[in-house]
Amino acid sequence: MTILYTLVARGSVVLAEFSGTPTNASTIARQILEKIPGSNDMNVSYSQDRYIFHVKRTDGLTVLCMADDVAGRRIPFAFLEDIHQRFVRTYGRAVLTAQAYGMNDEFSRVLSQQMEYYSNDPNADRINRLKGEMGQVRSVMIENIDKVLDRGDRLELLVDKTATMQTNTLRFRKQTRRFRSTVWWRNVKLTIALILLILVIVYVVLAFVCHGITLPTCL
Repeated sequence: MTILYTLVARGSVVLAEFSGTPTNASTIARQILEKIPGSNDMNVSYSQDRYIFHVKRTDGLTVLCMADDVAGRRIPFAFLEDIHQRFVRTYGRAVLTAQAYGMNDEFSRVLSQQMEYYSNDPNADRINRLKGEMGQVRSVMIENIDKVLDRGDRLELLVDKTATMQTNTLRFRKQTRRFRSTVWWRNVKLTIALILLILVIVYVVLAFVCHGITLPTCL
């Protein structure tokens, strides 16, 4: 079976899930739900040994599955898109307020059926090939699951570094403004001194000229 596990969640609240084989996929999936950043729509894949967790988040609803790495990305993301559409079509706005596992009894059977179809039925891949490559799959990012699970610590470090950079930037800007002000006043003072020096020179020259012209008349 290519797709081994899947769940549907709102944020970190699991609404329905199904596992086709005994694994710890459920535990890892919950860690992924808690660690994936922000609330924007996304398509992302996380590798763990020979398994890959594929995640599709649209309008606050997250559909996740674990598949063999040989499955590639086209089939798993086609499966996730199918599950998302079926879930929204079935429950509508109820997904916004549903309790944990509120749809599990009914929808886990749908998950099981679709996992079987996309894993084993050759028509699943044939139909997807006819539809062409899904645009959003082209932007899928592959990342190691271990990096996701320690992302919280690394994000805190990044925030600390960012705060330090911002503090240093503000200090640098203040020092720059202070330096510019000092240089400006120094230039003003030099300009005033130069003007005064020129005025003194002009006065002295005019004084000598005047005395040179009027001296013979005085005699």
